[in-house]
Amino acid sequence: MTNLTDLGVAALRDGFRKGDFSAREVADAFNAAVASAKALNAFIVDTPDHAIAAAEAADRARASGEFAALSGVPLGIKDLFCTAGVQTTAASHILEGFTPTYESTVTAKLFAAGAGMLGKLNMDQFAMGSSNETSAFGNVVSPWRRSDGGNAPLAPGGSSGGSSAAVAARIAPGATGTDTGGSIRQPAAFTGISGIKPTYGRCSRWGIVAFASSLDQAGPMARDVRDCAILLEAMSGFDPKDSTSLDVSVPRWEAGLSGDLTGKRIGIPKEYRVEGMPSEIEALWDKGIAFMRDAGAEIVEVSLPHTRYALPAYYIIAPAEASSNLARYDGVRYGLRDLPDGGNLADMYSATRADGFGKEVRRRILIGTYVLSAGYYDAYYTKAQQVRTLIARDFEQAWQSCDLLLTPTAPSAAFALGEKTADPLAMYLNDVFTVPASLAGLPAMSVPAGLDGQGLPLGLQLIGRPLDEQGVLNAGLAIEERAGFSARPGQWW
Repeated sequence: MTNLTDLGVAALRDGFRKGDFSAREVADAFNAAVASAKALNAFIVDTPDHAIAAAEAADRARASGEFAALSGVPLGIKDLFCTAGVQTTAASHILEGFTPTYESTVTAKLFAAGAGMLGKLNMDQFAMGSSNETSAFGNVVSPWRRSDGGNAPLAPGGSSGGSSAAVAARIAPGATGTDTGGSIRQPAAFTGISGIKPTYGRCSRWGIVAFASSLDQAGPMARDVRDCAILLEAMSGFDPKDSTSLDVSVPRWEAGLSGDLTGKRIGIPKEYRVEGMPSEIEALWDKGIAFMRDAGAEIVEVSLPHTRYALPAYYIIAPAEASSNLARYDGVRYGLRDLPDGGNLADMYSATRADGFGKEVRRRILIGTYVLSAGYYDAYYTKAQQVRTLIARDFEQAWQSCDLLLTPTAPSAAFALGEKTADPLAMYLNDVFTVPASLAGLPAMSVPAGLDGQGLPLGLQLIGRPLDEQGVLNAGLAIEERAGFSARPGQWW
């Protein structure tokens, strides 16, 4: 029998339906893989019993001829999604020990579709970070290593670093992620997997610990484009509990997959050719353009003139919303409570937040509070929102001459852990290619397309019109078919 942990979502689903193996065999194989990969620190909490219970339910249903969409498929769940009866911390000390009594809409949909849960995946604290080094539970380590013989542990990307590492290491066939400014796409690129951020509002935010409410969006991370399409179908749909949820039907994205891009126009934004771009990234982009032509698409140059302002606008808007959202963590209702001897209520607030929030979270709260304060609101926050409108308008004008955009996902391959922690601005620049689509609420996907000179994965990003996840997935499939990316990390752990 094929090693079950080598199979992705589609292969597990189809093999289970054909009777090639039982769901319990799959759950046991992945539970064992999770237990054997502690060195990656990808999981904060393991939930083998949940995976086994879902598998046994699937096996019983199969005996009756009944199949759910994800029967026989266990998944990793990012620790930003509230899970009933299972600790949910957002990788923070302030929420350590918090066990929700309710289920997030996205996980409820996945479990209703037959998926099991292998555990809660590690991440940057409150989703704030690009390297998974801000977690209160220690950083995740990428399963990849450079081919030069050096053994420096590498960042798996962030904030969904636990998700990317688990999928790349074959200890989960797929995982949930969330993307605020690139937190699905950048880690997917760093670890050689696929990940899609759908249109803002496609997936409910209800039950997801909030970072920046106008930007946060759930999405899947998996081995390939088809697996992402399958998971996204199960995750999406209108939710009356979320005021930002889109009341639109969920297309059958898997059934609509096609790598034939005949008649499609692929835009190449000239502003994404940033100064100092590594030659390997430039070469990868040119290769992607050739892939698009080979798939039948027409290549056109487009301009997104306000791209240069996207990153500074994002790092005003996102911290401002985080400052507001994280005000609820005060030690009164749930989570950590630090009350100094003889202290009053204000002392408790201060001590709880100082101890419960990590350095990066505190930094962003302070930035957000500053830009929202009297005298600075109009100068910073209002201006950033105006820039956001101009960025969205750039995309709207681009759609008049193209159907999709092709760009690099990240400005480099994975960097070493600790390499950029001393320079927050250098860390923030990891999001330079992903932030614009987030500000505009557009669907965007990263697909692995090659390796750098050190044998590390590099990704290409596709950005689509609002609600055109099918177009993004199809273009991703076209790259996947032509790139033939099959590299995987050596099992050093």
